[in-house]
Amino acid sequence: MDEQAKKVALRKLTYGLYVVTAIADGEVAAGTVSWLSQASFNPPLIMAGIKADSHLHARIAQSGAFAVSVIGEEQKEMARAFFRASEIVGDRIGGYAFDPGPETGAPVLLDAPVWFEARIRHTYAEGDHTVCIAEVVSAGVHDADASPLVLGNTGWSYGG
Repeated sequence: MDEQAKKVALRKLTYGLYVVTAIADGEVAAGTVSWLSQASFNPPLIMAGIKADSHLHARIAQSGAFAVSVIGEEQKEMARAFFRASEIVGDRIGGYAFDPGPETGAPVLLDAPVWFEARIRHTYAEGDHTVCIAEVVSAGVHDADASPLVLGNTGWSYGG
């Protein structure tokens, strides 16, 4: 296979940017994720690729649930903030205000346009990411008119 062609082709897939959070035994993890998509209407399922050696993966595996905060197109710095390990300091995680999600307790970012919580139904571990199939169990809207941030509009790349 032509490795350069493969990289270019896979990077042409459209990816949104999301902050995924989880909490287990009082320990919180958060990370910016781009491999996420709806997978079913009924039940409402999503699929997310979570880096297998990450702290976030460990908390999701332990808790069986996570929250997703969709990043708005004007919030590139929010995405950048969760590229590194995040700590809760007061009422903020990674520098952003949050509330615990009503179903899972995972942090939901108050500045994100929309959010949802999901419970793991199935996982598929292969390669360097685990694909999580999860059912959406709650959702909220802070700004219904906001457009999501798309990876291709950031100048960053993840994939290939």
